[in-house]
Amino acid sequence: MVTLLEGADELRLSNGTGRCSGRVEIKHEGQWGTVCDGDWTIKDADVVCKQLRCGSAVQALSRASFGEGSGPTWLYRVHCHGDESALWNCSHTGWGAFTCPHYFDIGVICSGFSGLSLTGGDTACSGHLQVKQEETWAMVCLSHTDFKTASVICNELECGQAVDILRGTHFGKRQELIWQEEFHCVGNETHLAHCPRMLHHSETCSHDVRVVCSGYGGYRLANGSNTCSGRVELLHGGTWATLCDYLWDLPAANALCQQLDCGVALLIPGGESFTKGNGSFWNGTFSCKKNGSHLRHCPVHVLGHDECPAGNDARVVCSGCPGGRLVNGTTCSGRVEIRHGDTWGSLCRSHWNLQAASVLCRQLNCGYAKSIQTGDHFVDGNGPVWRDAFHCEGTESCLWDCAQVTLGNPSCSIREAATVICSGLAESLRLSGGESRCDGRLEVSLHGTWSRVLDDDWDIKDAHVVCRQLQCGIAQKAYYLPRSERGVGLVGLRSVQCAGNETQLMLCKTSHSQTVPTGVAEDVGVICSGSRQIRLVNGTNRCAGRVELYHYGIWGTVCDDNWDLPDANVVCKQLGCGHAIKAFVSAHYGEGSGQIWLDDVNCTGAESDLWSCPFRAWGQHNCQHKEDAGVLCSEFLALRLVDGNDCAGRLEVFYNGTWGSICSNRMSQLIATIVCKHLNCGDGGEIARDFTYGRGSGPTWLDHIECTEQHSLLWQCQSDPWNPHSCDNRAEETHISCTGRKEVKSPATFSECPNSTSCSDKEKLRVIGREDGCSGRVEIWHQGSWGTVCDDSWDIADANVVCRQLGCGSAVSALSEAAFGEGSGPIWLEKVHCKGTELSLWDCPAKPLFSKNCDHKEDAAVDCSGMTEMTASPTRSDPPRHPATEKTRISTPVIICIFLGALLCLVLAILAGQIQSARAQQRGSRASYDPFSEVVYEEINYNLMMEKQGMTGLPEVSPLPGSALEDGYDDVAEAPGPQDASLSGQNEQEFIGIPEESDRIKDSQTDWSSNVSGSRTSESERHSSPALEDMGYNNIEELGH
Repeated sequence: MVTLLEGADELRLSNGTGRCSGRVEIKHEGQWGTVCDGDWTIKDADVVCKQLRCGSAVQALSRASFGEGSGPTWLYRVHCHGDESALWNCSHTGWGAFTCPHYFDIGVICSGFSGLSLTGGDTACSGHLQVKQEETWAMVCLSHTDFKTASVICNELECGQAVDILRGTHFGKRQELIWQEEFHCVGNETHLAHCPRMLHHSETCSHDVRVVCSGYGGYRLANGSNTCSGRVELLHGGTWATLCDYLWDLPAANALCQQLDCGVALLIPGGESFTKGNGSFWNGTFSCKKNGSHLRHCPVHVLGHDECPAGNDARVVCSGCPGGRLVNGTTCSGRVEIRHGDTWGSLCRSHWNLQAASVLCRQLNCGYAKSIQTGDHFVDGNGPVWRDAFHCEGTESCLWDCAQVTLGNPSCSIREAATVICSGLAESLRLSGGESRCDGRLEVSLHGTWSRVLDDDWDIKDAHVVCRQLQCGIAQKAYYLPRSERGVGLVGLRSVQCAGNETQLMLCKTSHSQTVPTGVAEDVGVICSGSRQIRLVNGTNRCAGRVELYHYGIWGTVCDDNWDLPDANVVCKQLGCGHAIKAFVSAHYGEGSGQIWLDDVNCTGAESDLWSCPFRAWGQHNCQHKEDAGVLCSEFLALRLVDGNDCAGRLEVFYNGTWGSICSNRMSQLIATIVCKHLNCGDGGEIARDFTYGRGSGPTWLDHIECTEQHSLLWQCQSDPWNPHSCDNRAEETHISCTGRKEVKSPATFSECPNSTSCSDKEKLRVIGREDGCSGRVEIWHQGSWGTVCDDSWDIADANVVCRQLGCGSAVSALSEAAFGEGSGPIWLEKVHCKGTELSLWDCPAKPLFSKNCDHKEDAAVDCSGMTEMTASPTRSDPPRHPATEKTRISTPVIICIFLGALLCLVLAILAGQIQSARAQQRGSRASYDPFSEVVYEEINYNLMMEKQGMTGLPEVSPLPGSALEDGYDDVAEAPGPQDASLSGQNEQEFIGIPEESDRIKDSQTDWSSNVSGSRTSESERHSSPALEDMGYNNIEELGH
């Protein structure tokens, strides 16, 4: 405790962990009391710390963080500017002016020192630890620190990780000032001042402490197109400056790229590749001492602060992705190698496909994959052959961003290694921001920099050239981008005019411009036929779910009419998910939204993709989303513990449609820990050797599983291939007991969803915070557990999608840094990039979090308006609608008024019915039978039926307009196509029918249609009336009135 007198008044900190932290107390008129403040700020706390000579304020705490005090409340609502000499010199309401409950007592944590440094070492990141106490530097005793404290120090100084703490100089009879507190850091504090401390009463200290950190002080790449390219800058002495290195070469650049976790060095650009920095330089020679492939010591020798001769400033372009390369060929072709830990090895080609290959090519700055069928080229070599399967969507930046499955994959020889031939560095064109490499905003590469393409006369002929050059089929659409998706930065091309038969865009008439004339031209986009793709959604992993197709720039579903196992087999094979176990109908995996692309699919099972099967024309159907088709594939994987409880039991894996056991040969405690984390059952577990949980009866699927600490899921571990007879006997089955327990869900939580396979996207998303369920920490359900979203790149567009998906209106703000408290469990996503118009968060590009880039201090959150929309927002699959109107939640008085109004209507209806009945009885007395009324009824019925039948002659359905794409897109041109509803489905330039009405309208007509006889149309009637089918109706009798 520190006490300071200021005139007749005194100030102290009580009940803290050291001399410079605790509850703020003031002695006034001879009595100690507290300070109460509901708006206690860091400026106020700073005055206290300076007054007590305890350095600067680290935290300003309220609500009795150091316990409740006693006595009077001397000061209330203190407001300081920060330069006052004493707390009572700040503005306040007066001494003892307000009596405040002591649970509002305020406190502070002061740094206790104003500076921190490592001196006398070889670099700025090693040496004797000193702290600045007032104006004097104090040495820190070796016995007062530990390795966790050193970790905090290295982190605060931006010197990487702590490598060692060493015994320093013997004090002997020297008179140096010695710091009197022991540090007790946890290790995750951001500043040494945040660590708990304890006053050390002994004045004896034999040696001071020396700290060695891994880094030099920090490196970064500045002014590049991303964080992995640019001018090399070095932090030294608190100053960032450009590294001037006379010996800078590709090996040094490669070492730095790996140190920054940016993959490999692709090139050292020359000239004015990156703009100049602040004009400061650190002169020296960069070098890294290898410890295996862990680059921990990268000092710069012979530092100076002079000018840098032209061309000697260090520059580099890194691949941006670690752990992938091509060997035995050229820069952009060869045998694929990936790194596990410190070891490079080839990759089996059994699961290698063009989508994964294109991701690797892009990662290596080599364009896209042209071929993976290279025969025996590139395959010579030795070393391990890894069995990883990468399942990519095609838009990922790095191969390791794709879903990775290794468990159960067969081994292969070096002759069966994956290879690829990429399009190469010369590729000067790309489409970005789309769902694949074959749709999106057009960009060109000029002088090594990707630039925008602007045009005020962009048409389908221009788009044809782009698709041809990118080997993406033919153009389906040329369009202008909505304002929210327009690019920024340099303009590479303007006013492109193509004949349509050119092989490259640069052969068309173009003009180059570095400026953007206001209001003259807009960013342009292209949708090529090669952008078509397929996915399964709403299952618990990628090999089960509702079938959705991406066509014409829109995701849509498949109708379950005639949907069977051969159709499902094509889907599973196309996704690399084995074969189909079951073909689901009736929206088993939840109802989709928007477009329904296919109906009456009739595959043989041998087709390479679903759109090669016979079906009605694209967009022609007579279905609703309650008929969406789904699939369960053989490589759908799941994990569980049985015959115990959720977190203890016999380990079983679901594969090929069947639950089976896992053998325990070579099973380690690490695997038990990974299984427990995988199942959200705590951070630890052990293998039970007493076979407490009984014997299984199904197949024994796997044996010899081997995991490393880099694996976060069991699917990433190596094992023997899948075999239903993997165990020699049931005594080899694995039994695991985890240290944790799954959270017990309250009754308000979903009883079946999200555990059920038929859950909707909405049920797999929640916000935890306020009671209204519309503001809080964002959590998603994935792989059997709730997890959070990292706030990297989290913005208002992402928040808007979450709010809309939850039915909570629009986003008021996108919050970060665990604004609604830190979550628990896994962090499922980082770097979410929504446009803001998506219907579901799952439709947004995002990076699965396999690394440790985030922790729960970075949990993303949203604050929604809570306003619900009466009409759905326009999407890519919806026709234009009137602007949605909004309404607030209905208040109690309004509900009462509605109820009373309905009651009054009911009474009037009953009264009218009685009057009508009385009149009928009077008429009945005059005539017991009136044939005319029967004739009128039949004629009405006949006319209604004729009216309906006449509707089958409606004009032919028009093509899908550009406004059916995402709201805001300007539809420039579409490729012409056939206007019939043939079954081929093969043409690349189809017209697309428009759903004219929603299911809501159909439901409102149900009562009327029940009075009209009729049944579902026959197959011949359905085929003869494509216009009706496009309207999405199941029953012809629902079309009238």
